Amino acid sequence: MSALTRSIVLWCPDWPVRAALRKYPSIAAADPIALIEKGLVFACSAAARAAGVRRGLRVREAQARCPELVVLPHDPAADARFFEPLLAAIEQTVPGVQPIRPGMCALRARGPARYYGGEREAARTLLGVLAEHGVDDARAGVADGPFAAEQAARHPSPEPVVIVAEGESPAFLAELPVDVMGDAAFTALCRRLGLATLGALAGFGEAELVERFGETGLRVFALVTGRDAATVVPRAPQRALERSVAFDDGLDRVDQIAFAVRQTADDVIAALAAAKLVATAVTVTIETDASTGLSTGDGGERPRTWLHPRWFTAVDLVDRVRWQLQGVGPGTGALTAPVTRVTIAPESVDAAHHHEQGLWGGAPDERVHHALSRVQSMLGHDAVVTAALGGGRMLEDRQVLVPWGDREPEGTAARAAQPWPGALPDPLPATVFLPHVAVALLADDGEPVAVSERGFVEGEPALFAAAPGARPIGSAAEARRLARPITAWAGPWTVDERWWDAAGASRVHRFSVVDADGTAWLLIHDGEGWAAEARYD
Repeated sequence: MSALTRSIVLWCPDWPVRAALRKYPSIAAADPIALIEKGLVFACSAAARAAGVRRGLRVREAQARCPELVVLPHDPAADARFFEPLLAAIEQTVPGVQPIRPGMCALRARGPARYYGGEREAARTLLGVLAEHGVDDARAGVADGPFAAEQAARHPSPEPVVIVAEGESPAFLAELPVDVMGDAAFTALCRRLGLATLGALAGFGEAELVERFGETGLRVFALVTGRDAATVVPRAPQRALERSVAFDDGLDRVDQIAFAVRQTADDVIAALAAAKLVATAVTVTIETDASTGLSTGDGGERPRTWLHPRWFTAVDLVDRVRWQLQGVGPGTGALTAPVTRVTIAPESVDAAHHHEQGLWGGAPDERVHHALSRVQSMLGHDAVVTAALGGGRMLEDRQVLVPWGDREPEGTAARAAQPWPGALPDPLPATVFLPHVAVALLADDGEPVAVSERGFVEGEPALFAAAPGARPIGSAAEARRLARPITAWAGPWTVDERWWDAAGASRVHRFSVVDADGTAWLLIHDGEGWAAEARYD
């Protein structure tokens, strides 16, 4: 076997649990913890395993075995996010790292072994890097090929580094159970056939394994006989796109900080341009001197992720820093604590050629975007909004206003798609009054029509009064003066929301009326008076 195929695999046991502990720092590492995915245990801590919890158990069975079990949802994104700093630290020591999965990575053994004086010394050096970052129980395996090296890292040896001599991988793998293949269906089939170890599989010839198991058999034969053709493919090192600026004495005015970060914003855009990328989302982190009076609860750091409808320019980045400092609204002013550092980090990037203009350009969209962004820069982040369709029974609940450039709140589309018994059917009115406009619904004698608690109409609706300009009606005399006959009416339809919650309960009665001009109105009665919710234009 050529030395080029020698591989080092680094393994951080129970990495999903470690990532969950970093995500939820209030949970103690000694607690029995289980991460759940699709109702089954995906990973569990050593304390949970000691109590009988195993991967693949249902949640109820796991809790029955360990009543004090801490159940958390598995977050693959958190696993990868917290493993990224470890990969970067390993790359600074030995270049050419291939992530296998969060918590495990592989390297070619030849270069590190030559540099550090041997494979064992190289592996111990890499384990020392992981220990510096809080993973003091990591393990390393060195063998011919990544598969054998991974099994060596997982070997239950008291030594943290397990080295399989060159050419000895088949003998090492022969004693391992078929479960290490990671294919549940294939493992179950092998056990039914009485093939419990990889050595038993290796006893068959290649042609027989292919005949029995197809392509799976061919791959298994290559692995168990030490002919693993896979090689370590190092990941492309990521460019450092984030930039920061530090203020030794701290700055306490928004305009001073906005001026100081201009060069930093230019550097961020220049780095993106050099990588032929554009940023559609950036995270701005403001670090303050908490000892002077500002307490944020997170060590003086205030990160916020900003989105953009197209892509960020340097001017856009400066605007986001200013908005984050001053909050909502125009103007600049003094801060409650001096700012010591501002960091701008591209959070979501895309290839620049995906955002190039078409053959004939896109001038109208560009002018609209420029105008809205200009108004937003003058008036504040929340001053320019776009509308999104939400969910709810009342028309005002269906209107979700999103600041220009931001994505709509998570779950908005899902709420809009849900059934809402009591909501208006299509077609919906074109004009919705926010807030509602006070109107009057009168009987023939000019007395207000009422609706009882049981939803019965008290009085026959005959007259309807709405003030010009959609302003509220101020008095009963004005209501009688503006009253006009109605040609049709229907209702009431009672909307009784959250009746079980005394604080958040809402009960209104809806009416639909058509006035003498042929205009249809949607009215509501809340027990005290009438108001126009919308108008059908």
